[in-house]
Amino acid sequence: MNQDSMSQEKLHSPRRIAKSLSIENDLGQLPVTHRQVIPESYLDSMGHMNVSWYTQLFSSSTLGTLKLMGMDKDYFVNSSAGSFALESHIQYLAEVLVGKNVSVRTRLLGSTQRMFHFLHFLINDDDHVLSSTCEFVGAHMDLEKRGIAPMPASIRQTTQEL
Repeated sequence: MNQDSMSQEKLHSPRRIAKSLSIENDLGQLPVTHRQVIPESYLDSMGHMNVSWYTQLFSSSTLGTLKLMGMDKDYFVNSSAGSFALESHIQYLAEVLVGKNVSVRTRLLGSTQRMFHFLHFLINDDDHVLSSTCEFVGAHMDLEKRGIAPMPASIRQTTQEL
């Protein structure tokens, strides 16, 4: 195998893995962190959902994931805490069209006292197709100090149970 072929093989390996996942068996047990119908306003000139809306859907599912971890709006307001995105990577697997029912399911990959790492799966529920994934790394923040801070023990415990 020449170097170009090997590079192509490595480049497409995560895509092949994602596409091989079973919606029912592999992803069906994961919590739904966001659900919606794609409105016409999300479409671009190609006739499918514009890339900016994938970011919006994954952002909404991140809020849903944080809520499952115990970090809802009340927690953030009452504790002067927040969450900042440190890194995200979106993989586009199949186009999403107007009127489609989609859901995002999320798997927590790991966490520390201050950070969390998870993977979102955007599923076209009408066609039973994995349309996109988003790998996300975020941090728990002290908004008064504007810096990364440890999560309270109760949230760390809830996070470990996910």
